[in-house]
Amino acid sequence: MDAFLVELGELIRANPGWAAVIVAGICLGESLVLVGLVIPATAVMLLIGGMMGSGVIDPVTTLIAAAVGAVVGDVISYFLGRWLGPGIVHRRPLRRYRHAVAKTRLFFRRYGFWAVFLGRFLGPIRSTVPLVAGMMAMDQKRFQLANVLSAVVWAPAMFAPGWLGMKGAQGLTEMSGGTVLILLLGILAVTAIATVVGSRHFGRDRRARRPVRSAS
Repeated sequence: MDAFLVELGELIRANPGWAAVIVAGICLGESLVLVGLVIPATAVMLLIGGMMGSGVIDPVTTLIAAAVGAVVGDVISYFLGRWLGPGIVHRRPLRRYRHAVAKTRLFFRRYGFWAVFLGRFLGPIRSTVPLVAGMMAMDQKRFQLANVLSAVVWAPAMFAPGWLGMKGAQGLTEMSGGTVLILLLGILAVTAIATVVGSRHFGRDRRARRPVRSAS
């Protein structure tokens, strides 16, 4: 993974004009079923956020590109699930991930709209929630609303730690305290909500599958 991050950083620095396209492609891949499972999302977002903070790439353009890429990736996964239906989990290569998709289906049935929104912040199911939404024939308008809103929040939330870290190295005191506080509170709020919802659901799922020991 370290080698991948180094090469990615060198690629962006050598081609800053293509940075938006590269970032959009990475975020699209993170949202695609299967592809998103192998991309080190957190590390990549920290790297890109740091490059935004250091001025190597333009923050506004990068944020827009990331949000667009994430939205398009979810749209592709959604229509793939809608087109192929529930039977897709019995086909290669998704057959290997039937258990993960089954957990995502339970999560979606419980939370619906909010599963799509919060699922983007939960690494293990980020790339499977849109697929399941399509499989379950979720209303397209509701899906697109959750898709776009979550991408708009997700992009700055994921880049912010790297950006703040780089700004801190350069002198965070130049920023107003109120701006930093709002950014941190926003990131913590979204992350906390997603973590609580995800841990409750998957914790309950594990307990439900745990065998009951008979009394001796």
